[in-house]
Amino acid sequence: MQPFLQKSITAANPENKSLLPPITPIIHLSSLYQQNPTAAIWNPHSRKTNLKALLKPLLQEDLPHPSSYATIFQFLTGSNLSKLGQQVHAHMTLRGLEPNAFISAKMVAMYASTGDINSSVNLFNQIENPSSLLFNSIIRAYTRFGYHEKTFRTYFQMHSLGLKGDNFTFPFVLKSCAVLLCIRLGKIIHGQSLRIGVESDFYVGASLIDMYVKCGILSDAQHLFDTLSVRDVAAWNALIAGYMKEGDISAAEDLFGRMPNKNIVSWTAMISGYNQNGFADHALNSFDEMLRENSEVKPNWVTIMSILPACGHSAALERGRKIHNYARSIGLDSNSSVQTALVSMYAKCGSLIDSRLCFDRINPREKNLVTFNTMITAYASHGYVSDAILIFQDMIQTGVQPDSITFTALLSGFSHSGQVDMGLKYFNSMTQIYSVEPKVEHYACVIDLLSRNGKLMEALGFINRMPMEAGPSIWGALLAASRNHRNLEIAELAAQKLFVLEPENSGNYVLLSNMYAEVGMWDEVNNLRAALKCQGVKKSLGCSWIEIHGKSHLFHGGDKSHPQTDEINMFLEAVEEKIKAAGYVPDTRFVLHDVSEEEKESNLVTHSEKLAIAFGLLNTSYGTILRVTKNLRICGDCHSATKFISKVFGREIIVRDLNRFHHFRDGFCSCGDYW
Repeated sequence: MQPFLQKSITAANPENKSLLPPITPIIHLSSLYQQNPTAAIWNPHSRKTNLKALLKPLLQEDLPHPSSYATIFQFLTGSNLSKLGQQVHAHMTLRGLEPNAFISAKMVAMYASTGDINSSVNLFNQIENPSSLLFNSIIRAYTRFGYHEKTFRTYFQMHSLGLKGDNFTFPFVLKSCAVLLCIRLGKIIHGQSLRIGVESDFYVGASLIDMYVKCGILSDAQHLFDTLSVRDVAAWNALIAGYMKEGDISAAEDLFGRMPNKNIVSWTAMISGYNQNGFADHALNSFDEMLRENSEVKPNWVTIMSILPACGHSAALERGRKIHNYARSIGLDSNSSVQTALVSMYAKCGSLIDSRLCFDRINPREKNLVTFNTMITAYASHGYVSDAILIFQDMIQTGVQPDSITFTALLSGFSHSGQVDMGLKYFNSMTQIYSVEPKVEHYACVIDLLSRNGKLMEALGFINRMPMEAGPSIWGALLAASRNHRNLEIAELAAQKLFVLEPENSGNYVLLSNMYAEVGMWDEVNNLRAALKCQGVKKSLGCSWIEIHGKSHLFHGGDKSHPQTDEINMFLEAVEEKIKAAGYVPDTRFVLHDVSEEEKESNLVTHSEKLAIAFGLLNTSYGTILRVTKNLRICGDCHSATKFISKVFGREIIVRDLNRFHHFRDGFCSCGDYW
């Protein structure tokens, strides 16, 4: 007897009692509900009646017709009643009935729907003359469980037996082609679908478009879409997702606007596409528009996961909380993937407490690598590397192995906290303990760690020993550290490398120019400015934004466009006087131009982060935490001024810059002036 048949019989009769007629105890409905309490909930009254009617022939002493079993297996497919399926299978075996290709197809589908792929495969392998229906069932099972290469082999076997694929075969083979980016086989399947005339089938057409999109051949996907006389919503969705992936937002918007019927996948494709392309505001607007639609389209967990990063990108905390509350109201916040997205969103919005609360709510059994990495990254980016290490240790104890993302987060945290020995220890443990091969980003973190600590020559030696070519992130870390440690020689070396690797990055020119200006090398300053102008490189403009009462307010350096500009500037003058009285001294090194000290101080006052903080102080009540986001690294003067502002005005101020979070409280910053 085959092992899987023995398993079915054992499940039906654990005490090894006779299963010959009368057999009512085996499949009595009351026992079904006892072994599976959810069955009564799953089955409405009509389904219970249908199931009872289907089982009735099996309760007779006469040998039931084989077709009775096929109908039952089809009924049980997708029903989550695996035990009953095994019992019926055992009943058929004990009656001496061998399944033919037709019944086996139903059984393969039933077992696969319960997650028992092994029984599906065993059944398939026993049939000497499989039918197209049976091949379709096992191909679907292989694809569903991610065995895409087995999908291919089974399809080739089917083809070699002279059995042709149909509109139930091709979608699953094409899905495997899309996952493995196997465009050559995908085109072969396309040709076969043309020859038998199913290319225009809803599912086949949509699957072909999806395959071409995921294999990066958008032109073929568009051509096929244009030739379809009737387009299924899945075809529209696949093409929209393809254009979003390629960054062609206008084409995606045009398709979306022309869609006759939009479903939740359509809206989610637009929302996630906007996010992927950096248009967080568009994503949030689309989400709002979807909710305003008077239709039955409602967000699912994928939609919530797609919109939360937009809140994180924009640091829109209040907006994120509203979406969290909405997800809770429709029962989606218990999904572990949504909870992980919430952990990330709250951390990026500066609320580490909420981030940790969401992390703690996740069922320990559902915490996976992504969940742990998200929390580790959150702590590291906020400067709490000791907490990041504790989460890392919890992860190891639960049996989850770290990956490259885990170590990027940890090493970044060590870099920003100046813990050289710990950083090197964890870097070495990557290969020695966890078998994770270091990548460029890990070497960049170590270079940053060494050079920030003034170990510039050691960092340079580390670069020379790297097994790969140093990229912009590595030379950029060395250049920034050289600026902080006033090492012009190494700064020039790093800058020359960067001018070749990323000639369009104006920040490298500006940083070296400032170093030249600081030591009075004005000829070199002018040469760099001329080079910038000649190459058409424009300086990246600094900007900061703050969310007040659910609305984001954007400020640029020296900004005069805000409705409260006059009030903000007057208030900043008063702020400047108060913090100077408390000991603040403007650091004019960060305005390195050939101008007077008075002009330098004036330029410092109108930096974008100071404008945002002043606006926040003016428009919030005492005790409200101010959360400011800056698109560049916060300058030393603004960092110093913000420490004094937090002390003088008794406010907690959280600033998220390009590299990390700064928590200012009572005149101190969480970075310990090390960033």
